[in-house]
Amino acid sequence: MTSLFVDRRGVALELEAGAIVFRENGERIGTVPIAPLTRVFLRGDVNLPAALLGKLGEQGVGVVILSGRIGRPSLLLARPHNDAARRVVQIRLSFDKPFCLQIGKTLIERKLARQIEWFTELRESNMQVRYELSHVLRGLEEHRTRIDQASNTASLRGVEGSAAARYFSGLQAVVPDSLHFTGRNRRPPRDPFNALLSLTYTLLHSEVAIALHGAGFDPYVGFYHHLAFGRESLASDLLEPLRPLADQFALTLIRKKVLEKDHFSTTEAGCLLGKAGRTRYYAAYGEHSETLRKGINQEIEWLTAQINEILDTEGEDEQPDNGFEDFD
Repeated sequence: MTSLFVDRRGVALELEAGAIVFRENGERIGTVPIAPLTRVFLRGDVNLPAALLGKLGEQGVGVVILSGRIGRPSLLLARPHNDAARRVVQIRLSFDKPFCLQIGKTLIERKLARQIEWFTELRESNMQVRYELSHVLRGLEEHRTRIDQASNTASLRGVEGSAAARYFSGLQAVVPDSLHFTGRNRRPPRDPFNALLSLTYTLLHSEVAIALHGAGFDPYVGFYHHLAFGRESLASDLLEPLRPLADQFALTLIRKKVLEKDHFSTTEAGCLLGKAGRTRYYAAYGEHSETLRKGINQEIEWLTAQINEILDTEGEDEQPDNGFEDFD
């Protein structure tokens, strides 16, 4: 187990000898050891003490609180990486337009490459939509060649946006008609598949932000996504090449009938996954999380290499002895 999902009203969590104890109406209903955990997701009326939060942070376990009907995430971050020089370089480079553009080009190129690879596989196994997917693939390949021609991040976003329209038209061809998916919509999502995409993107974005913090980066200071109040822009950067992995996961849940139309409800607030559906979803996400986290780790390792290369080039500045001792 690497992820723990708690989505149940009136549950109290307690710390006991390196484990999380669950109580309901004062009765002990379960125990989960902390050691294997990397993430804890909480939704609903869940109570837990500061001692447990402190232990989770000490063990490097990030906590994601999904609040409200649509599950807006709040992150409780574990202890960060100790090298502040990494964050200093990150912030300085966020003002370097050529560097930001190159980072953006690499991320979007990887995103389109994953989309093309997946759609090529889908074309071979879905003969009834072979023509549609072939048309979309030609468009994606064309947009991929235009990435290097972008002279600034604005023009790169234009290429990405146009490619996204092509991509979602292809995704529409393979999503069952019964879900009424006609392309990407959000805030709120208006159909079951978009609701599924939004939930998966939300969880994955939170995972990326927590992992970045643990690796010594500031999740809010991005390169391709510029500063925006309340947005973890660097997490948004690294999410881009990971989105196709989330899309594949969502389509698999539908095709294997882990989730069906009846698991969703549509109101004025949009289309949402119900409690029974969330239980199924969380179980599937937990099983698939190793694949998603492998992708996250690869992106963070790549970003770390870019920063370390600059640190190595610049060399380490000598730190003069200021006469003060470090705090214990």
